[in-house]
Amino acid sequence: MSKGSTTLPPRTSSRQPAKPKKQKPAKKRSFLKTFFVIVFAILLIMAAGLAYLYFKADEAVEQISSPVDSEVVIPPGETVDKKAVAMLLMGIDARAHGGGLNTDVMMVAVFNPNSKSATIVTIPRDTNINVDGYRARKANSFYADFYMNALNEKKLKKEAAYADAKQEVRTVMSTFFGIDIKYSAVINFQGFADVVDALGGVTVDVDMRMKYKDSADGTNIDLQPGVQSLSGEKALDFVRYRKSNNGKNMSSDFDRNARQSKVISALTDKLKSFDGVTKLPALIEAVGNNLTMDMPSKEIKNMMTTYLGISASDVTFIPLEGTWRSPYVYLDDAKLEEAKAALQAKLAE
Repeated sequence: MSKGSTTLPPRTSSRQPAKPKKQKPAKKRSFLKTFFVIVFAILLIMAAGLAYLYFKADEAVEQISSPVDSEVVIPPGETVDKKAVAMLLMGIDARAHGGGLNTDVMMVAVFNPNSKSATIVTIPRDTNINVDGYRARKANSFYADFYMNALNEKKLKKEAAYADAKQEVRTVMSTFFGIDIKYSAVINFQGFADVVDALGGVTVDVDMRMKYKDSADGTNIDLQPGVQSLSGEKALDFVRYRKSNNGKNMSSDFDRNARQSKVISALTDKLKSFDGVTKLPALIEAVGNNLTMDMPSKEIKNMMTTYLGISASDVTFIPLEGTWRSPYVYLDDAKLEEAKAALQAKLAE
């Protein structure tokens, strides 16, 4: 498997992907999806790690890793349990009312086994990404564009086209951040709901009456206040709620941050409990059905055991900031340089 490189190969006009359609900014969806990937990425590592220690991990790992990538042999000292590794995390909304291959969340994460910690940089979906050798476009359109190019121009079959697209995006982001991004993972957001459901729901204290409906994207939030057990879809409603249709019960960023903490704490506690362990078969199925990685299966197992027990306090999240000038977000140069430095520092620990 090719590693991400900080030097881009030349590109010919025949390889230029089709121009993506313009998309309207969607702050509500962007906030929700960013939250899920953060939570789900942590839960995936914890859930898969527990499964590895108990049972059925081999089946889950083989489902997550592709057969070709599983055959790659990593030199001693270069494995993820010995050396820090950078990964690209891409989130796709493949729920009933989602669709397409646009990666509405993109994150670059560095995991360091010495400190058993991670730094994760989140990239706004509409960020203008401009690197030599590629046409400038929104961050969230690269994966879809490269996939279609692999199908139509390279004449690759479906699975090979997915692998090619992941490698191409990894190469672009390696150049953009100035680091070697070695692996990539594609996460289906349905997995967040599936993990909650696999654990039998999550108990939280709903802080206000939440009622909001949007037929455009299928949103139908209807929660009463009070302590209650929420299903996966209801848990998503709880963390995404912003306001009611009549403008009442407004929800601030602080309120939503508090809800995130509630859900993370509740899921973490439940996952570590005996009750959580008894639900591992369904949990493994939820993970396996919603995550693919271009990492060798042995390395996935190393990742699981090395970072088993990682919590939110071990992870530093850095959201890139910028200015919206339709149709793009233009990043703040100083903030971008700070993010690059943080990733590089985590690799060097």
